[in-house]
Amino acid sequence: MSKPAKAQDATWIWYPGDFEVRLHEKASTWRRARGVAYPAYWRLDRHYSNVKFRYVYDLPQEETIRIAAEGRFSLYLDGRDNSRTDRSEITLPAGRHEIAVSVFNDTEIPALYVSGDRIRSGPSWEATSYQNEWVAAGAWTFDAPEAGPSTFRLSVAPQDPVASEIRGGHALLDFGRETFGYLRFHDLSGDGEARIYYGESLSEALSPEACVTVDRFDAGAAATRSVEGLYTVEEGKAFRYVWIHADPGVRWEKVSMLYEFVPVTYRSAFECDDAKLTEIYEMSLYTLHLNTREFFLDGIKRDRWVWCGDAYQAFLMNYYSFFDLDVTRRTLVALRGKDPLTTHINTILDYSMYWFVSLYDYYLYTGDFAFIRQCYGRAVSLMAFCLKQLNAEGLIEGRPQDWVFVDWADLDNTGAVSTEQILLARSLEAMAKFAALMGEDDDAAAYAAQAEEIKAATLRLFWDETQGGLLHHRVAGETKPLMTKHAGMFAMTYDYLTPAQRESVIRNVLLNPDVPDIRTPYMRFHELATLCESGEHDYVRREMLSYWGGMIALGATTFWEEYDPKLADDAHYGMYGMPFGKSLCHAWGAGPIYLIGKYFIGVKPLTPGYGTFAVEPHLGGLTWFKGTVPIAGGEAEVDMNKARIRVRATRGGGLLRYREGGADKEIPIPDDGRWTEVEWHERA
Repeated sequence: MSKPAKAQDATWIWYPGDFEVRLHEKASTWRRARGVAYPAYWRLDRHYSNVKFRYVYDLPQEETIRIAAEGRFSLYLDGRDNSRTDRSEITLPAGRHEIAVSVFNDTEIPALYVSGDRIRSGPSWEATSYQNEWVAAGAWTFDAPEAGPSTFRLSVAPQDPVASEIRGGHALLDFGRETFGYLRFHDLSGDGEARIYYGESLSEALSPEACVTVDRFDAGAAATRSVEGLYTVEEGKAFRYVWIHADPGVRWEKVSMLYEFVPVTYRSAFECDDAKLTEIYEMSLYTLHLNTREFFLDGIKRDRWVWCGDAYQAFLMNYYSFFDLDVTRRTLVALRGKDPLTTHINTILDYSMYWFVSLYDYYLYTGDFAFIRQCYGRAVSLMAFCLKQLNAEGLIEGRPQDWVFVDWADLDNTGAVSTEQILLARSLEAMAKFAALMGEDDDAAAYAAQAEEIKAATLRLFWDETQGGLLHHRVAGETKPLMTKHAGMFAMTYDYLTPAQRESVIRNVLLNPDVPDIRTPYMRFHELATLCESGEHDYVRREMLSYWGGMIALGATTFWEEYDPKLADDAHYGMYGMPFGKSLCHAWGAGPIYLIGKYFIGVKPLTPGYGTFAVEPHLGGLTWFKGTVPIAGGEAEVDMNKARIRVRATRGGGLLRYREGGADKEIPIPDDGRWTEVEWHERA
């Protein structure tokens, strides 16, 4: 007689989405401006404080279970709610019964842990917030009864500075490159105050009156809180340099740090004959990793917030580097928040629409329908909220309280902005896909039809034959003559233009020096991706070397929020009216990860979850390269030079695509990791 299958290990459970919402609430208040709290300036949603869980079991014999909860709990069986218990260990009767557990916690999320031989809490349990709904309980990797979701912390590792000196009578430390963590004072003693000035650049650390982040503490009080001779400052900071001013009586043996990070696996790699491009790729990985934390953040010094436009790009970079889906899912859930909606995500009109596109990309790269199903209801309500802002011409416009961002540029974003129409059309296409997956065929057809209407209206009202592209905005029924790159490159990305229109946008807009340049890595990401889609790989390679290489030439160890090569010296560090306001480690600065992974190594999913995928490598002016990209359930690797292409993959469904003798070629890639090699010549 076979033994019964082992029950799933017990894990902590909660109302789905509340772990992410609560963590986002915390993270959105960690920013400091010279030591003073600077919380995010949008509504922060809260977890449900009162949650009930239920589970139906059928036992052949009675069983003792152990119960832990974050919050006050009461358990009862079969609806007998006047027979409750809050004991941590009880014996359940045999037979078929329903367990109900109510948990209340208004500080952290109400969470439950139940462990027995057969009955164990997990995703098979259901939860309700008492709004007439029962949904599958949320769970992650909290499997120990003593470590519930409120104990979640990132990993840390000790690091020492690479150099130290006395500057102006005070200790100046250099940790070698941009980092994030907590300073530690070894054998701290004495009386008096210590003041710490942090800098992403040396100039910032040496500017006590202007640096963005600071710390101060009383040495005597701090020493009493030391653990094993170590005093660790309470809050993590982003920095490379620190300048420590201490009163004469304050002493320590040395200063180190605890580096704080998410322990991701670097699943991608790239090297080529151009050492500078290889360096750009590796620095991009490090930049993204520093901003991969509880969520994908914008920057680790300022703002340390979760912005949807920034996250949209970080998601794509992640698919071509770490493929860490936990951070991706947390970020998507946290950004969406809860109903009812009164403002757009991050208060920005375009950012609400980036959320839909990000969710669509998530499904394409992962094939994870369960997560789409979890998010679908809130996707429906967010789309309904967006569609209330259509004007009489069927175009979306920002309200007075909305921020219509598009990009950091001197743009007039009044009226109906063409970029917003393109993003809305793509968002509606995403909703049509989600509705079809959910079996809501009528809704799928309605979303698809509205997407087509908005695309048609956008091309009709914004396309300018004289200038050869999409004009920027339309006010009171009149399209203004301003030409920018943004709408054209998004329309090309989503394949909304005819071949003739695409060629016109490339020639007359994207490569036209009279059209205003894009200065931020944020929109350079989209601009260069569009040019790669159009075969301009050599141009993109040179732009990466010039733009990202320009930051490296100025001493960057991670990539910045903005880079203007026309600036000089410390002017590079200024932004937002502050001499050191610019973030020198910004997630959107890591764009070469995506550009190289998708367009040079050339790996892209064709169907959800890499059910089928293409490998279309391009040298783009290089002599050779070797690259690896993660794919769902495996990896793809390319080794290419001017005479041959070698490719292999560890899962099936792959197609090698290349051009030879003026004809497009396509051959299957084996799924067992064996190399496939073809002769190829660059001029073919």
